[in-house]
Amino acid sequence: MNRELSKKIPVHLKQYISKQYYNSYTPIDHAVWRFIMKQNHYFLKEIAHPAYVNGLRDSGIKTESIPKVDEMNTSLARFGWGAVTIDGLIPGSAFYAFLANGILPIATEIRKLQNIAYTPAPDMIHEAAGHAPILLDQSYREFVKKIGRMGAKAISSKEKLDVFKAVRHLTIVAEDPKSTSEQIKEAEMKVAEARKKVRGITEADQVSRLFWWTVEYGLVGELSRPKIYGAGLLSSVGESQSCLSDEVRKIPFSVEACIQTAYDVTKPQPQLFVCRDFEELTAAIDQFAATMAFQKGGTESLEKALHSESVATIEYSSGLQVTGILTTILKDDEGEAVYIRTKGPTALALNDKQLPNHGKETHYKGFGAPIGKLTGDLVLEDCSKKQLSDLGIIEGSEAILKFHNGLTVNGIVTNILFSEQKPILISFKNSTVIFKEQVLFEKAWGTFDMAVGESISSVFAGAADPDMYFDLEQEEGTEGKIANKDWTEIENFYGEIRRLREHSNWDEHLSRINEILAVLDDQYPNEWLLRLELLELFNIHNVQSEPVIKIEEMLKNTNWEKSVKQMIQRGLTLINKC
Repeated sequence: MNRELSKKIPVHLKQYISKQYYNSYTPIDHAVWRFIMKQNHYFLKEIAHPAYVNGLRDSGIKTESIPKVDEMNTSLARFGWGAVTIDGLIPGSAFYAFLANGILPIATEIRKLQNIAYTPAPDMIHEAAGHAPILLDQSYREFVKKIGRMGAKAISSKEKLDVFKAVRHLTIVAEDPKSTSEQIKEAEMKVAEARKKVRGITEADQVSRLFWWTVEYGLVGELSRPKIYGAGLLSSVGESQSCLSDEVRKIPFSVEACIQTAYDVTKPQPQLFVCRDFEELTAAIDQFAATMAFQKGGTESLEKALHSESVATIEYSSGLQVTGILTTILKDDEGEAVYIRTKGPTALALNDKQLPNHGKETHYKGFGAPIGKLTGDLVLEDCSKKQLSDLGIIEGSEAILKFHNGLTVNGIVTNILFSEQKPILISFKNSTVIFKEQVLFEKAWGTFDMAVGESISSVFAGAADPDMYFDLEQEEGTEGKIANKDWTEIENFYGEIRRLREHSNWDEHLSRINEILAVLDDQYPNEWLLRLELLELFNIHNVQSEPVIKIEEMLKNTNWEKSVKQMIQRGLTLINKC
């Protein structure tokens, strides 16, 4: 990773970065990549959005071999973006945070040959061939950044986190060549069980659906003749063709329709949403963002954080930010929040930077604080130092603060923290806090650090200063698999054909090709991709012989599985066009 990109990545995200062990890719991996990229260059040029077609051409992504992510990062850097490698599925909040910072996270794995048409697991093809090229379009990458910011702050639930863990396990098992059918079924059952426990739709669900139906599976243009821009479609050799058929319903894009429509990552999508252009997407999500807790604030947003049972940040109208797990919301007779309490490690921040001496070590048992005006509709956060003095709020003196909602804070002021000459935090000793005869804080408990704020202006998932709040086990994350150069016989065959394709002296190796064909016929009857590569070689060198006829007959007449048959037909079409 270069130094400029490293500076751009927040520290708390570096734990998800893995290394790309390039030599661990087998010749079959490169052949899978090459097949899909050749398909994309040829078949998508008429049906994909011009931004993707142009990006595919100008991004510097190679067709013949899997790209090196460092090289992709160099290409994206010209447009203010970057690329990093990650190890499979990562938490949604982290994924969105990468995008919000203009960084494309790329899974280092590549799908198995049997999953060449589509895999639910993130892989190099999906990220590099699907997402990266279209990011060269300015309006589109701005849209992706915005939805990244929304996703990073969207509040989820404990049950949804359990679903994520189950899905991550399933993708790992599904792509592991050593996995048995029983292990895959067991992993699928765990996903189903986790999903049954989910109730309602969280903000994170809404953003996830919006992301799915746009960035992953979006269509753009005229409803009757749309173009593809979604990476899930662009990286699926099969669905990129079938999605434009009349069998797939085309629906005019709207945020409401997207967030009300669930999706299944394991199946082709029965309907897709068509936007007019990328500007429409940006305007629509700006309106949607205004309904989310991080922009709306208030009691309703606090309730979302409470139900999430996860780390969230509560921002007061004064600018003070409280990060922790919210456990209690006390309300007045009108149902408005008047006091909040967190449990466990809590930190205070301002402008997303942790305040000195107010980290988790200080507030390790939690944090409680009032919300609202003082009696007489006095907004404490608007008071100058003189006004505070007139109210008796002076360091070293006892003060009694009576809130409009009936809450009372009493104690000796020990410190007042200001921001831009206005108070954001007032600390008391020998303090008591009472609401409706309920004691919320007692003198024996130590210092009461009182957050100052008339209202809650924002509530969002995660920490205000995640680099300070979260404990990071390692900065560079997992390292991925170690390169293994002990290839199988069939992998060696792919490697030989790859070298022959790049070799100028074709005639010298014709006998070796016939030897490979004999072994394929004897031991590898289902090896369709290597046969296509051999047929392509014969076609390039204008060779018409018995082996050519034999390969063509086998590819056309064998009782292949439906998805494989589709791949073969598209491969033959491309060979005949070249």
